[in-house]
Amino acid sequence: MYGRQRSGNSPVRPLRSSKGEPPPSGPRPPAAAGPKGPRRRPSGRTIAKIVAAVLAVLLVAAVGMFFWIDSRLAGIEGVLADYKGRPADTPGSNWLLVGSDSRKGLSAAQRRKLATGRSAGQRTDSMMLLHIPEGSDRPTLVSLPRDSAVTVFGKGRNKLNAAYAIGGPRLLAQTVETVTGVRVDHYMEIGFAGFVGIVDAIGGVEIDVRAAVDDPKAGLKLKKGRQVLDGGQALGYVRTRKGGALPDFERTKRQRQFLGAVVKKAASPGVLLNPFTSIPLAMSATEAVTVDDGTGAFDLLSLGLAMGDSPVTTVVPFGGSEIAGGGTAVRWDRAKAIRLFDALKEDKPVPKDILDAG
Repeated sequence: MYGRQRSGNSPVRPLRSSKGEPPPSGPRPPAAAGPKGPRRRPSGRTIAKIVAAVLAVLLVAAVGMFFWIDSRLAGIEGVLADYKGRPADTPGSNWLLVGSDSRKGLSAAQRRKLATGRSAGQRTDSMMLLHIPEGSDRPTLVSLPRDSAVTVFGKGRNKLNAAYAIGGPRLLAQTVETVTGVRVDHYMEIGFAGFVGIVDAIGGVEIDVRAAVDDPKAGLKLKKGRQVLDGGQALGYVRTRKGGALPDFERTKRQRQFLGAVVKKAASPGVLLNPFTSIPLAMSATEAVTVDDGTGAFDLLSLGLAMGDSPVTTVVPFGGSEIAGGGTAVRWDRAKAIRLFDALKEDKPVPKDILDAG
């Protein structure tokens, strides 16, 4: 009414394209895909940034774990305190490594399984002196038989392990220093429970067992040959007195053999770079190990590197026996022992003619 309307018979004008042509009838054909361009590769600068970021994360994680481990270490105050007549400091670094028979942390069931007994006291089950030289020479690891006849500092003639039983770590360190003339720079101790935990944390350790062992007292039964020992088996292996004409002598060999094997595996990339093994290892080690109050994580790192450097291993030369501490004790060969400890004090290789064959 008010405007012009299209009548019902008026034709509808078809839509036209921009060119004025009507669109084709029916479904539209798919658009033709154009040729794909070459995939862009990350530039060298991008790769460098990624690598730098990964390294930064690893560095932060490593530093964080270092301080975490250091904070968890248990230090014994005054173990290496000065005293009148203490040997002077010498080149290199000297560690007193002690394995105690402490049952702390073991349940009654674990004590039965590991055949550790129920002794309430605490004694040294193994003692070793490790010398890390300043130069490029290999470290030297010396076993100190626990039944060695020595003069315990301030207590008279007795077996070496009596020093620990009488006066603990401090008296033991003083006794080792005075009978060897070697100043101890670091002290580290581990008990039965920690020993088992560390070995299990790294998935066991491979040992070449030289002769079959069947020792119920140590809870151990092993066949001859190369095999992987778990924590309980490893503990029995270093404790057993079975085998050899001189059981204690063979025992010190097994202890040195085992210590080298476990540290070598613990320091391997397969363990350290795998968080599923490195973190349990760090937790087990810090719970198991007791050190002097001046030893930290950095010192333990140097210890691990030294042990992984295939140290020269030996035992204090001995010959004969004597009565000490109410029983038969091992008498050191004084002349050869002096030569051995003089070499350590002078930071020189130990003469080959006084090294044992193991």
